[in-house]
Amino acid sequence: MDPLIILLRRNARTSVEDLAKELSLTPAVVAERLTQLEADGIVLGYQPIVDQQKVQAGLVTAVVEVRITPERGGGFDRLAGRIANFAEVQSCYLISGGYDLLVVVEGNTLQDIAAFISEKLSTIKGVISTATRFRLKTYKENGVSLLREAKPQRLAVTP
Repeated sequence: MDPLIILLRRNARTSVEDLAKELSLTPAVVAERLTQLEADGIVLGYQPIVDQQKVQAGLVTAVVEVRITPERGGGFDRLAGRIANFAEVQSCYLISGGYDLLVVVEGNTLQDIAAFISEKLSTIKGVISTATRFRLKTYKENGVSLLREAKPQRLAVTP
């Protein structure tokens, strides 16, 4: 993988100057490469990694496996694109195994997720079945550990 992309994935807020130092390049070359990566559609955006439980404690995330019937001339793409366009869908992946798609869905309550699956997702022509799993706790997100270990406190030494 491109070393610049590796550094951006680690911390997209790293300055061009710091990226240049890390890569032993000039800032102008790094800036040009960044512009090209964006123009080529390789780098599509920059997002923070957020601990959702600290921001919105009630947020519910579900991983939904979806079995679909591929369309003639379109395969899985058309139906996957339709599913991905729902506001509740955060991510949508074509996967191997017993199911075809892995869909990450967010809602304010379990009922919101259930309503999305039963009223929107399952009613789409071509959706055969779903299996839903709810996120209970996040330990690591996009390569960043959300575990913040408490610093051990030293006991006072008495004579």
